[in-house]
Amino acid sequence: MKASVQRLENWQRSPLGQALLEAESQLMDIALDDVFGHELLQVGPWGLGGELLGGCRTRRHCTVSATGAPDLVARPGQLPITSGSVDAVFLPHCLEIEPDPQAVLREADRVLVAEGALLILAFRPMSAWGLRAASSHQGFPPGFARLLSERRLRDWLVLLGYEVGEARRYLYNLPRAPADGEPLRGALKRGLFNPLPSGAYLLKARKRVYGLTPLKQRRRERSPMVGAFAKPTSRISTR
Repeated sequence: MKASVQRLENWQRSPLGQALLEAESQLMDIALDDVFGHELLQVGPWGLGGELLGGCRTRRHCTVSATGAPDLVARPGQLPITSGSVDAVFLPHCLEIEPDPQAVLREADRVLVAEGALLILAFRPMSAWGLRAASSHQGFPPGFARLLSERRLRDWLVLLGYEVGEARRYLYNLPRAPADGEPLRGALKRGLFNPLPSGAYLLKARKRVYGLTPLKQRRRERSPMVGAFAKPTSRISTR
């Protein structure tokens, strides 16, 4: 376990890892622009120093993970946090590392307040990055052997009662290291001469809680029938 964590941290410090984190930091600055409240919780070991939360607008934010150096040490599938106490939960590539991603989603749903925001970063299986992960013995990045498609993740969120917005796709480039100090070309926008599909996506969802409104019982109308026969009237036929 420690060896795999160390491999992931070393990869994130590599030129490609640093460039990817820089691109995702810019992406999150935009995504967090309308996320407010008291507390934002980042779950998982992705990142080296909270760089993805530079644009956070909540009053506080913290990270929780079973590895690395988080603010709170805990398993993502068993969060020691009060239910309905967090305004936003951020899962950066956490679902691709954890053995039970659905348990992580259920925990995120449990700690979120009603109308809370859920933000997820994930790699796309059908992309250059996904194919690199599938063909690597240790996964790519290390530990990322099982990726989740956007469609499957949407289905899970809908079943949990979330309203899912449009995905923001990114990484329109090959998974290879740029020159030292250079950003990833095509990281956030598809270039004019870049036909590659996106390698990753950002999903934003809102936790919806619908209350049950009791319906008023309609007054029973008098039946025009008496038994099995029509109710007689006093009208006299003129025929």
